[in-house]
Amino acid sequence: MTDISQALAEIKRGADEILPEEDLIEKLKEGKPLKIKAGFDPTAPDLHLGHTVLINKLKTFQDLGHEVIFLIGDFTGLIGDPTGKSATRKPLTKEDVLRNAETYKEQVFKILDPAKTTVAFNSTWFNEFGAADMIKLAARQTVARMLERDDFKKRYNGGQSIAIHEFLYPLVQGWDSVALEADVELGGTDQRFNLLMGRELQKEEGQRPQSVLMMPLLEGLDGVQKMSKSLNNYIGITDAPNDMFGKVMSISDDLMWRYFDLLSFRPIAELNELKAKVEAGANPRDLKIDLAKELIARFHSDEAAEQAHQDFIKRFQKNALPDDIPEVTVTAGEALPVTNLLKEAGLVASTSEANRMIKQGAVKLNGKEKVTDGKTLVELGSTEIYQVGKRKFAKITLA
Repeated sequence: MTDISQALAEIKRGADEILPEEDLIEKLKEGKPLKIKAGFDPTAPDLHLGHTVLINKLKTFQDLGHEVIFLIGDFTGLIGDPTGKSATRKPLTKEDVLRNAETYKEQVFKILDPAKTTVAFNSTWFNEFGAADMIKLAARQTVARMLERDDFKKRYNGGQSIAIHEFLYPLVQGWDSVALEADVELGGTDQRFNLLMGRELQKEEGQRPQSVLMMPLLEGLDGVQKMSKSLNNYIGITDAPNDMFGKVMSISDDLMWRYFDLLSFRPIAELNELKAKVEAGANPRDLKIDLAKELIARFHSDEAAEQAHQDFIKRFQKNALPDDIPEVTVTAGEALPVTNLLKEAGLVASTSEANRMIKQGAVKLNGKEKVTDGKTLVELGSTEIYQVGKRKFAKITLA
């Protein structure tokens, strides 16, 4: 029981809900390796840290001796997951799906042990489905039941269209669990309806229904919205080490603990010690440095993590300039206000953004002097190094 309690504590770490928890405990007590499934539709070529929340939990099960199935939804990706969408999602082409699937396979093995991981594709069984089989699957649920889904309900009540193929998605995802005879399925909290559909279909097929473990959605760098490339609040697992380091250092102190819980592999006891140290007066910045180095080491190397740390110290803590500053020539033929110069050099999107950054004290000249007046004229022939924010630099010559 002690071993089961310890295993359960690791499994529940950071988790939002387990349905039903008693069922999972019974399966753990049986002492047999469980089939743990998590599905990913290859909708984009690169993964970000938000995706790795589920992959990290797969690793937890893997370390506990269970069989991990990384399911690539090359068939479901052609449908398009309607979860959380206010409009019908544009389906991917077969070529997009296959190309993205290959990059997923490369990236997940930076976390999972490839020797202990089964990579499955749901086209394996759905390519064998005929039209009659899909109709029989669709007959398992009613339109009324589908409209219980919050996102479908909102679209229906708002007069927005719902394509019929979108109703198939939860059924298709649920059938994946039948095909794999999954004991446990992992998913985000937004996947609750789909995950429970798997339990229903397994029960109807005479299988033992899977347990469902739901993980929270990781907030992006803003600390509010879900991490997303479209919102530009993400840390990509293929980001350069220095970019990854800088992004981790930019998160709030409160969000740091969320990232530790969902992204770090440090033992729970160690995290509790770190929290106690901060409460006793330790600087959270030092913990962010450790977190950044842990993540960079995972996706790059220990050497890259240490180099990123040293570059960060050089660039930001000693106010030193980076070695790789791009050189830009702005041709105007006359003196320009500094706001216009920054815009023409591509350091800001507009003069209004330049003014805003100057008012925030975020524009520096040659790494030291803050620019305080956006109307200051820059003379022809001038060559200076401008910095906007923490990561944008350019050596600008006005010609």
